[in-house]
Amino acid sequence: MSSVAVREAAPAAGTTPGTAQGPPPRRRVALVPTLTLLLGALYCLLPVAWVVIASTKSGSELFSTFTFLPGSGFTENLTDLNAYRDGVYWRWMGNSALYAGLGALLSTAVSAISGYALATYRFRGRETVFNVLLAGVLMPPVILAIPQYLLLAKADLTDSYLSVLLPQILSPYGVYLSRIYAAAAVPADVVEAGRMDGAGEWRIFSRIALPMMVPGLVTVFLFQFVAVWNNFLLPYIMLSDDEKFPITLGLYTLLEQGANTPALYTLVITGAFLAVLPLVALFLVVQRFWSLDLLSGAVKS
Repeated sequence: MSSVAVREAAPAAGTTPGTAQGPPPRRRVALVPTLTLLLGALYCLLPVAWVVIASTKSGSELFSTFTFLPGSGFTENLTDLNAYRDGVYWRWMGNSALYAGLGALLSTAVSAISGYALATYRFRGRETVFNVLLAGVLMPPVILAIPQYLLLAKADLTDSYLSVLLPQILSPYGVYLSRIYAAAAVPADVVEAGRMDGAGEWRIFSRIALPMMVPGLVTVFLFQFVAVWNNFLLPYIMLSDDEKFPITLGLYTLLEQGANTPALYTLVITGAFLAVLPLVALFLVVQRFWSLDLLSGAVKS
């Protein structure tokens, strides 16, 4: 009788012979951190959802329907908001765009130059200056509001656009972030190479260091824009002419009048909803810069 040779099947690639094959192990989800994040997201998004839904309700629906039930008065609310005092709401929005846009741009420029200088140059008193800036980061803005008002009153600049813009230009937190980012993103060898090639200090900063710092400066700009856009105390102290009010102070005046005129509550809610949209749009526009690596700006320059 002839014998039949039985050939063993070769093991699959990447596996060990003699071991049983099974489904890949399932990842275990950490329950407590996930629930914590979900609760945090719910806490942050619930007021936003309420504003969005409440802005669709008319004055009668606002106090008589279920909180999270959409209404039918959004178009009417927009019409009333546009007609209120000949469209003063949009003037408030324009003022906020001016304060936040120009203020954040100037603050970012000052932070970039200051942070680069503190990270690159060695001079006497550098650490002292940096420590003073750190103290400014820890100091609440409410403490500085009254001294700033007194200084600008001496210069006869109160109740003007400059009275809101000037205090926003220097941001200790922006300088701090710029210094940390410049120290990490701008190699000292690159700066020395530029000097050896005969480039001046300003050329090295503007052509070499600044492109490397772009992702960090975008973050500084966004933080400062949001801080100025949401600022209430400084304009409240500095301004008396409501034509110069930012959106936060304008909505506050509407809310105060709503105590005697309940119909204005719908205007306040609709205005608050519209005031959030520029911040969302700005975040969506600038978020792509955060995906750049530290040297991407230098490669493109």
